[in-house]
Amino acid sequence: MKSASTSLSFFNPFTIYTSAHFSRLASTFKFDLLAGITVSLVAIPQSLAYAQLAGVPAYFGLYAALIPTVIGAVFGSSRQLSTGPVAMTSLLTAASVAPLAAHGTEWFYSCVILLALLSGLFQILFGVLRVGVLLNFLSHPVLMGFINAAALIIGLSQLPTLLGIPAPQSSHFLLDIWQVVTHIDTLHAWSLGLGASAIAMLLALKKFAPKLPGVLITVVLLTWVSYAIGFAEMGGKVVGAIPQGLPSISIPPLDWNASISLLPAAFVIALISFMEAMSSAKVIAIKTRQPWDENKELIGQGLAKVAAAFCHSMPVSGSFSRSALNLASNAKTGLSSVISALFVLLTLLFLTPLLFHLPKPVLAAIIMMAVISLINFPIIRNAWRANRDDGIASIITFVATLAFAPNIQDGILVGIILSLSLLLYRMMRPHIALLGMHQDGTLRDAQRHNLPQLHNRLAAMRFDGALRFVNVSYFENAILKLERDNPEVDHILIKCSGINEIDASGVDMLSNLVSRFKSSGITLCFSGFKKQTLDVIERTGLNEKIGRENLFPTDQAALEALQENLSVL
Repeated sequence: MKSASTSLSFFNPFTIYTSAHFSRLASTFKFDLLAGITVSLVAIPQSLAYAQLAGVPAYFGLYAALIPTVIGAVFGSSRQLSTGPVAMTSLLTAASVAPLAAHGTEWFYSCVILLALLSGLFQILFGVLRVGVLLNFLSHPVLMGFINAAALIIGLSQLPTLLGIPAPQSSHFLLDIWQVVTHIDTLHAWSLGLGASAIAMLLALKKFAPKLPGVLITVVLLTWVSYAIGFAEMGGKVVGAIPQGLPSISIPPLDWNASISLLPAAFVIALISFMEAMSSAKVIAIKTRQPWDENKELIGQGLAKVAAAFCHSMPVSGSFSRSALNLASNAKTGLSSVISALFVLLTLLFLTPLLFHLPKPVLAAIIMMAVISLINFPIIRNAWRANRDDGIASIITFVATLAFAPNIQDGILVGIILSLSLLLYRMMRPHIALLGMHQDGTLRDAQRHNLPQLHNRLAAMRFDGALRFVNVSYFENAILKLERDNPEVDHILIKCSGINEIDASGVDMLSNLVSRFKSSGITLCFSGFKKQTLDVIERTGLNEKIGRENLFPTDQAALEALQENLSVL
């Protein structure tokens, strides 16, 4: 029998339940109930804010926090992962749809819904084909370069709303910011006051009362202030009327031309949103020591997006902040997400009239405060220190994302292409070292340790990398250069402990080299081949061509044989 903490299992009448079982069930339900309520207090105002970020009506956010949240909990693999609207996916949604439709139009909303469907289908396809591991092609430095740039864009994009400055979107994000700066004299004082108050309250509550639902308290209090002072009548922007009741379930609007145009954006959203969900699931798995399945999670997240489309809502993802809150609240199962969705349902049924006077500058402040934690420039610096190629990829992704804004999906595509290109370049040119005899009796990198050549008739080289078609020419050129630079050499020892794999091109290249050097009176010797590599050499008959007497299990065996039998040392 599964324990109550392992799944959303129903009561089984054929199972004999003891008092201990009921006690565990009650304890699990208590934790999930409290966690669900806690998360809902954050999810409701965040959903309204992220709908604003995506450029859609506020109720889109509430719809996205309802059925998609339940679908993500039921079909995903991580028990504490909270699915719903998130900042990054919302920004990508607005940026992707903006070139196709004007903000505030029904066609814009239809494209957002279609984007949720397409990105969800991509994720389901990835999960069914079990290619979740392939998403690791998006390297962490590239992802962090993109997230830092996107966080800046998200924060700065809320300035017009925070300041109450009319700022129609242009074709470039930086131009929009410049328009705000040049029209700062037109700011709406009450908008700035409410926005600044929201920021101050969120900071104060986070510092002095971190256990309280700071976002909810801020929203409730400033919504009341907005109503009391007549903020809307003074020209301030408020959420306005939100349809009361459940979302209608129907087939998303389908358009062939729009679908083709949105496919690249849908792929990027599927990729980025899953990377965000995956990072949350990994943290949860480490802290709870519970396994999770990335392919199952792909399907769960994909189904949640498809559900959002059928609810006529926006793309969703696993939320890092709400998942962390869910975990901190000791949620045990996905029931906590179901309970959170139930409170969203209650809001839609009974509380939407209370949200009419919610100021949009307050939502802008919530968004800005939410993305501050995403900005992490030191991680780009650390990537540079660890590997210059990673640092270059991270910086270029950061710059490209800012340069392409609002089409920020182009920035991440640049980062992916650059990262894969640098990976391919490194595979084409792995490290090669000429070896000398170290004082401890081992072969070491001669240049690094300032060691002389082994002997005027013997040279040694180490190749650090798989010997594949992409680098066989590089290996061959290095051996031929070694021969040219040492005309007296008649034995070349290749240390092979760094070669993990060899393909047909590598076998063919070695065969040609052995033949060529034999005709020149030079013997190629090999030491330390790993078992999987040696198996390939034996299956292809290359060992016979090299000569078994020239294949040595260790460097020491090779040096002793060369010293005793060939008298070169």
